[in-house]
Amino acid sequence: MSQIVGCTDQILEDDKSQPKKQRHTAKRIRDRLKEEHGFGGGYTIVKDYVREARLRHKEVFVPLLHRPGDAQVDFGEALVAIGGVEQRAHFLRMDLPQSDDCFVVAFPAENTEAFLEGHNLAFAYFGGVPRTILYDNTKIAVKEILGDGERKPG
Repeated sequence: MSQIVGCTDQILEDDKSQPKKQRHTAKRIRDRLKEEHGFGGGYTIVKDYVREARLRHKEVFVPLLHRPGDAQVDFGEALVAIGGVEQRAHFLRMDLPQSDDCFVVAFPAENTEAFLEGHNLAFAYFGGVPRTILYDNTKIAVKEILGDGERKPG
């Protein structure tokens, strides 16, 4: 079986240098395996292997560049216990990805006052204001996303 896998992988590797219209289909690979190597397995096993092999080679990595002074902010919710009573808290999280430093503060509500106070506290914690801040579409900072992708301030 490992010979069959190796042959299939080689066919797929060789196909990379061929025009798309001339590359092997799973059916043609199965036919070649049968003719050239006496493969007695069915089409489905070859088709499934080919699909997975092609997906493995489609991995894409987008490098993230976080320059010093760039910040990210997100407002979220969490269940917390205060005085033994479980309740919902809203938290503002500001982090500096380049240094992996992070500031989190919780509030009873997600509103403009909490948004602004959270920023003031984060700036004090970091010892200054970040060069840029990327927001995760929080309703307080973004009221509406317009048709052209522009954001209407909250």
